[in-house]
Amino acid sequence: MENQYRKRVAKNVRAYRKKMGLSQESLAERADMHWTYISGVERGKYNLSLSSLVRIAKGLGREPYELLK
Repeated sequence: MENQYRKRVAKNVRAYRKKMGLSQESLAERADMHWTYISGVERGKYNLSLSSLVRIAKGLGREPYELLK
């Protein structure tokens, strides 16, 4: 079940990032993270903490729940 949510978050992060015209590096800078972490998130590699989810959402100008929809 948790893999399902990782895939959903991965898909949404990538979609919102591309919609905003951001590179992984730009999003990482906005979220105060390393670009390789953003890359891993978009591939569903990481089980994100709530803190990481919030930081990425803020970097995308979204609310955290929007990444879980």
